[in-house]
Amino acid sequence: MIAVVDFGSQYTHLIARRIRQLGVRADIFPPSATLKKIEDLSGVIFSGGPQSVYDKNSLTTSISNLNLAVPILGICYGHQLISKLLGGKVTLGVTREYGREEITLIRESQLFQGLGKSQKVWLSHGDQVTKLPKGFTVTASSKNCRAAAYEAPKRRIFGLQFHPEVVHTEDGLRILENFLKICRVEKDWQIKDQIAKLFSEIGETMGYEKVLIAVSGGVDSLVAASLIHQAIGERLYPVFVDSGLLRKGEAEEVQELFKRLKFANFRFVDASGLFLKRLKGVTDPEKKRKIIGRTFIDVFTQEGRFVSKKEKIRFLAQGTIYPDRIESAAASQQAEKIKSHHNVSIPKNLKFKLLEPLKEFYKDEVREIGEALGLPKERLWRHPFPGPGLAVRILGEVTPAKLEILREADAIYIEELKKAGVYDEIWQAFVVLLPVRSVGVMGDARTYEYMVSLRAVTSTDGMTADWFKMPPEVLEKISSRIVNEVAGVNRVAYDITQKPPATIEYE
Repeated sequence: MIAVVDFGSQYTHLIARRIRQLGVRADIFPPSATLKKIEDLSGVIFSGGPQSVYDKNSLTTSISNLNLAVPILGICYGHQLISKLLGGKVTLGVTREYGREEITLIRESQLFQGLGKSQKVWLSHGDQVTKLPKGFTVTASSKNCRAAAYEAPKRRIFGLQFHPEVVHTEDGLRILENFLKICRVEKDWQIKDQIAKLFSEIGETMGYEKVLIAVSGGVDSLVAASLIHQAIGERLYPVFVDSGLLRKGEAEEVQELFKRLKFANFRFVDASGLFLKRLKGVTDPEKKRKIIGRTFIDVFTQEGRFVSKKEKIRFLAQGTIYPDRIESAAASQQAEKIKSHHNVSIPKNLKFKLLEPLKEFYKDEVREIGEALGLPKERLWRHPFPGPGLAVRILGEVTPAKLEILREADAIYIEELKKAGVYDEIWQAFVVLLPVRSVGVMGDARTYEYMVSLRAVTSTDGMTADWFKMPPEVLEKISSRIVNEVAGVNRVAYDITQKPPATIEYE
């Protein structure tokens, strides 16, 4: 197993996912962890982070975590911290490097085995290592950073100023694979081998008890419910709460899906009126997210009490996945906050025992499990949809009229992407209703209506994203249909901003 020590990087989970992609188990630990206590430890990776190693209260780790009998790799902040802790020097760089840069390999290294001398990598740093600890040597440099990579071969410690885990580092996966070879770790992480284990664990945990689960139609809750359903059958009680913030036809599709999958005890709760009432007059995106989260808890708690009392249910299942669990345990407390997430926790006063069958898996792994369970591909590979729904795609106050406009425009957009055969090339596509009205002309009449923005991005993980190079004729068709068919819209824009600097969603 590879331990990934989290120093607050936005990419920490991506490091662990890449290691698992290469067939090796990886788990995330806080800097305070005592790594020598991990029995099956084969290697350690120190993540990047947003701080300077000289900041007041900057994250650090025990020197004992550098005196292990396994290889260690430091990335960005981790690379700098290793140097500082072992007697090197880190200073503020004269020139900062952000984005794709080129490094030159200046010395042979096991970490770079099989790579060309010139490498395109993703750099993101201001500080840099200017003096190496004793026994360390520089293995790669960039135009503004002499120690873009270093190693201490006798101690099997390696440092990279760049990020091998992101796709923009062209041979990044090969570098991580070389590190695993150095670790001589056994490849023991294959999803197909985990499914039988999951069924066994669910059966052992549940016995003959019944279980309640909140489902949304999203990937995580759908796969969790299907796993449990196939393990215990009709002792599962799925509850779907309609917030009124879903896409066109979504509530009906979810009901039909669970009927088709033969979930006998599926329950539907229409709470759209309550959600819209609580959102009235609210424009701040953080407040909207919090109101939606609290309202969901209130509605599900009430329904949960009713069902559990009637059916004598003692277990509550959740579609919690690995990033949810690690972040809720505050391993990433130093990561820069971008926005609140909609990972809600069910109140303890429901007095359920908790069942989280997917708590060890990432989203792409959950999809693999869903495919093995025979779930419909179109549900597993749908574009991501935010927990707060369309509320965060309406900038400003959420109203029934605005929801209707957005639903219709979004339905046309997705329909045309599928017709054009480009939907599967896109990581995520959606429409945003902007709080802007503009003048237009329809027929001989002047109009003063809303503007919508089309967003479509390509990505492998959502951590970084590029705008999709949409064929002009497809854009033209989408724009024409929205303006002509959606009452209240007279202007369509296409967003071509990358992440970073923008986020994928607008709120």
